[in-house]
Amino acid sequence: MTPEHVQRLLAHLTESIGRVVLGSRWNVRYALVAFLVRGHLLLEGVPGVGKTLLARAFSKALGLEMRRVQCTPDLMPGDVIGANVFDFRTQSFTLTHGPVFTEFLLVDEINRTPPKTQSALLEAMQEKSVTIDGTSHPLPRRFMVMATQNPVEHEGTYPLPEAQLDRFLFKLEIGYPDEAQELQAILAHADSSGTPDLDALGLEPLLSADELDAVREVPARVRLEPSVAQYCVHLARATREHPSLAVGLSPRASTMLAAAARANAACEGRDFTVPDDVKVLFPAAARHRVIATPAAEMEDVQVDDVLRQILQQIPAPR
Repeated sequence: MTPEHVQRLLAHLTESIGRVVLGSRWNVRYALVAFLVRGHLLLEGVPGVGKTLLARAFSKALGLEMRRVQCTPDLMPGDVIGANVFDFRTQSFTLTHGPVFTEFLLVDEINRTPPKTQSALLEAMQEKSVTIDGTSHPLPRRFMVMATQNPVEHEGTYPLPEAQLDRFLFKLEIGYPDEAQELQAILAHADSSGTPDLDALGLEPLLSADELDAVREVPARVRLEPSVAQYCVHLARATREHPSLAVGLSPRASTMLAAAARANAACEGRDFTVPDDVKVLFPAAARHRVIATPAAEMEDVQVDDVLRQILQQIPAPR
């Protein structure tokens, strides 16, 4: 597989998913970049804007086995990762796998479950394994989490802890469609008030399992220019020093940003990175990791505005 294969895959994904989720072009790119570098995705938006539909369509188009966790206030960690259950017939404990044992885990409304249950995903997202009663169990090699959440000011939500947020490569803010897209969605899906049937819409896997594994190896062969790596460091350090930010990007975040830049280069059909690969991904990779100072919050300073300011202030390498 070559970067040109990744570029064609992105075009086919964008076209296929775009028939189901209108206006999803850039979100599909972010999702593919995350998948290529074994990252995870957080989608935030009000109910009804297509977050869950985007996740279902993406997993379907890549042919990934998908399981779903519907988060509620009484959801327990064992409901996510599983537990050892005593079998009275055999007089022994049997491991019951939770939904986390899958290739693509959709965690719906993740901020409606308490932090104790949210933290059950920390090891899975970072180590690709879960520990149950002291024993570590590996997860499938294609394991990916796509989580949705409602805006934090909505009732019944629990803010995600910083350690949990740092596990997500990107946070995408899914807003309302424009008037033309909303009209198009009504005309396309007005035959039913429920969720569109992906099979009926002709959404089929675009790659075989072997091709999917091969395409994930492409970013590792994309050359990370030293100047681009230095650019990632400069941006990360600027977030730590900005007067409006109390917490900036961690070294793990800058490393993940550089890895994502290689995947974005592959999506453009290139085997080398350029500064624009970092620029286009930086806001989505940083907005959920930085924390505004109390003074900035009182002045209603928006994090995305700060990140755009940093992009303007830090010179990109030539």
